[in-house]
Amino acid sequence: MPHFVDALQQEASAAIARMREAAIEARRLHARAELMRHMLTTARKVKDKPKAEAVETVVTEWMDAWNLGRSDWPHIAREMEVFTEAFHDYANEPSDPNDGRVAAGAEALDAALAREGTSIAEQMAFRSQCAHGWWELVAPTPADLPGRKPRPSVPALRGDAPLWEAGCADFCR
Repeated sequence: MPHFVDALQQEASAAIARMREAAIEARRLHARAELMRHMLTTARKVKDKPKAEAVETVVTEWMDAWNLGRSDWPHIAREMEVFTEAFHDYANEPSDPNDGRVAAGAEALDAALAREGTSIAEQMAFRSQCAHGWWELVAPTPADLPGRKPRPSVPALRGDAPLWEAGCADFCR
């Protein structure tokens, strides 16, 4: 049986490992959920436009927020459009079938990004101007991220608040 100090160290190490796993999963889920919230909010703003125009507006705003050009990812353009079309349809008719199309579009986009070695959550966390500051503390943006740009809008950690309160910029809410 380990002695008191050794037992405390083992307990602490196990707790840190659980915290690390929970933080990584929370970041993944939160970043993905935040993109979906932004997509729906933007789709609702343009839902009365013709579908092609609305989709183009949403994709352009999305890519602008991620500091990417509309044509930077031509190899996944179709998945991006199908994903955005589903949000347009859902914004106009929030039904179970349209909700299913949103979920299927998200899965197809994630699959396309997985072929590139990334995910919706990673790209949201590493690229978005609306990223939450705490995400960076869990997994810093790689210095060699293609097309990486400064994101001064992402709030930094404050010394007077817990890390999870380092949220997103006010204009993203």
